[in-house]
Amino acid sequence: MIQALVATLMWALVASLLIFRRKRADRSITYASFTIAVAMTLNVDAIYLATDPLLGGTNVTTLVSDGLLMTGIFFLGRGVMKADEYRPRLVRVAVGIPVLLTSLLAITTTFVFIDRGTTTTRFMIDLGAQPAAAAYSIINFSYFFLVITTMMILAARQYLRSSGIQRLPAALLSLGSAFGGALCLAVLIMDVAHVTGHLDLMRAVQPAYEPLSLLAFLFLCAGFAAQPAVRRAQHDMRRKRTVGLATQLEPLWKRASLVRPGLSQADPLAASADDLESRLHREIVEIRDAMIDPRVTFDISAAERALLNRAESHLLGLDTRATRTTASPGGRVGQEGSS
Repeated sequence: MIQALVATLMWALVASLLIFRRKRADRSITYASFTIAVAMTLNVDAIYLATDPLLGGTNVTTLVSDGLLMTGIFFLGRGVMKADEYRPRLVRVAVGIPVLLTSLLAITTTFVFIDRGTTTTRFMIDLGAQPAAAAYSIINFSYFFLVITTMMILAARQYLRSSGIQRLPAALLSLGSAFGGALCLAVLIMDVAHVTGHLDLMRAVQPAYEPLSLLAFLFLCAGFAAQPAVRRAQHDMRRKRTVGLATQLEPLWKRASLVRPGLSQADPLAASADDLESRLHREIVEIRDAMIDPRVTFDISAAERALLNRAESHLLGLDTRATRTTASPGGRVGQEGSS
């Protein structure tokens, strides 16, 4: 049941990323989500039982699924790393190709030495007492722990460096990574306990597996889905604010154009450009040009000056309140020299 729910979450994440991130150059998160979704789908009991006999009926589907999951976690770590400028050597090594290839080779080698029997949906429960099976799982989850811990550090760093709603994706990723790290530690404890015969300890830890697995994937999926959603919300809010500021500035800009015609009068098509930020920028520049041109007289009120400063701050992405107290009346976004 838990595997089906996790697979559903992952496919929902894939769909959301294909919609919201389709124009982004870096596809690491999309590749990761798709690969992990396939891996988790293969782990659904009904699909596992239908697939494994096609591969010989000796649980080879487990190796295929775990290899895909390992590759997906690798892309996940790469995606988080690329979103941050903080890339020390240890981080780059943790999510590097050599570590991934070494881990894939190691699990494939140990898998060969497992007495796998026939198809079973309880692979580690049935076979975990074998040293080779324990080594197989320990290598798997050690790699997961390494990458997920790296993700948690990067996500926590992003959270501390962000503010407002931008903190939401980083907070969700941090929580998901923390639950994922706890899941890896729980599995590693169970592996060691099983192979060493401490079954009471294994059974004591086992109930934590499903809740930690669900929480890890739930928060990670939410975090990655929230990133494009937050960006789109911020884009829409900025667009609305740009429209509002351009509309408020238009009367002042028209007054400035009367005393000092600018490029907008020379090129009417430029003035009606569809790019809203270009329109606002042109209005600001032409107002500023009229203010500083010694050949014309153009005075504005304190309220108009404050509006102009807010519009400039908006284009520059500066904090509006700080700009109101620190901006110089003569500050400029830029100047389009025109006679």
